[in-house]
Amino acid sequence: MKFIKKSYGGVKEILKTKNFEGIPVMVDDTGITADSNGNKIVKAGTIIGGSTKPTLLNENEPVVKKNTQSSTGSDAEGVLLYDVNVTYGPASGSMLIKGNIDLNKIPEQPCEDAKTALLGRVLFMK
Repeated sequence: MKFIKKSYGGVKEILKTKNFEGIPVMVDDTGITADSNGNKIVKAGTIIGGSTKPTLLNENEPVVKKNTQSSTGSDAEGVLLYDVNVTYGPASGSMLIKGNIDLNKIPEQPCEDAKTALLGRVLFMK
């Protein structure tokens, strides 16, 4: 029999203001490295988008990290609102598609391509 120990704590808040819009998404576990406890956690504030095509056009498309510079621009569609545990495979999460994010509370600063892709919908503030 397998037992899993879980610790429950407060939810990490990445929002600068309380007004936001979000949608449910499936967070892919591909390429996520396990931490020292063996857990694969995709952190709140991770810039995400569909793995092969836009999630906003296909709700069945899983999301992956999209905070990268490229010659064709970023495919960023939103920001992961809360931590998601993908240790046992893809898991559900929430993608912020409109709102204000506190730059001091996210795991990685957004690249210029990601900022451009989210311009007018997501504002990164200090």
